Amino acid sequence: MANENAADLVARMRGGGHAEELRKIFGEAIFDSSGKAFAAIGEALEVFQEDFRAFYPYSSKYDAYLAGRVALTAQEARGLALFNDPAKGNCGNCHRSARGKDGTPPQFTDFGLIALGAPRNREIPANADPHYFDLGACGPLRTDLAGHSEYCGRFLTPTLRNVALRQTFFHNGAVHTLRETIEFYVERDTDPAKWYPRDATGRVLKFDDLPQAYRENINMEPPFGGKIGDPPPLSPSEIDDMIAFLATLTDGYETKR
Repeated sequence: MANENAADLVARMRGGGHAEELRKIFGEAIFDSSGKAFAAIGEALEVFQEDFRAFYPYSSKYDAYLAGRVALTAQEARGLALFNDPAKGNCGNCHRSARGKDGTPPQFTDFGLIALGAPRNREIPANADPHYFDLGACGPLRTDLAGHSEYCGRFLTPTLRNVALRQTFFHNGAVHTLRETIEFYVERDTDPAKWYPRDATGRVLKFDDLPQAYRENINMEPPFGGKIGDPPPLSPSEIDDMIAFLATLTDGYETKR
């Protein structure tokens, strides 16, 4: 988490607001050994992340719907159908919406890696260098897959739980509303000029945040893959329906009733 090393993290914790709590749990001498302190911090974080109420409450309207405790509205139901329709949103291909075979709640991610060809975010300082590219799984900060070009431009598929609460989208934060995000999916190939800059000659610089050598990794499955001028797979009203469905993935529905 941006700490230089284990000793740096321990030093920050020793002077921070959680130091006294760690001493109460692990003893007054916990910071006498950097190694023991680092292990204690990791154990405390692990226990914290096991709190289902904070990390996986499964308290959304959609969870209540799957359990048979509530019905979706007509608009939400249309949005769910569009979400899973392989010729429309096709979102369920990566963001699985059905319960697992063992009955576990859907995570709305397949935990896979995908290249979307998101437009370059020029507000990121590193992107001021035209030769710099965040290549996701193959670097530059990650080095274990540096020799595997098939991973370049691919990023982890995020969960869509609580997606209606987000204010930034894609790996580089290039888009800031849920509607724009969906519009990018259905218009990336049908209206690329809306999403990418032009060069001095007016040519649209499509996939401007990924070098040409890795563009074959970019996903072309629906809703991508249309031709310029084609109608997008989702109409504005269908996007409204999709947004209505995605709002049912926000936690806290049952506790507010």
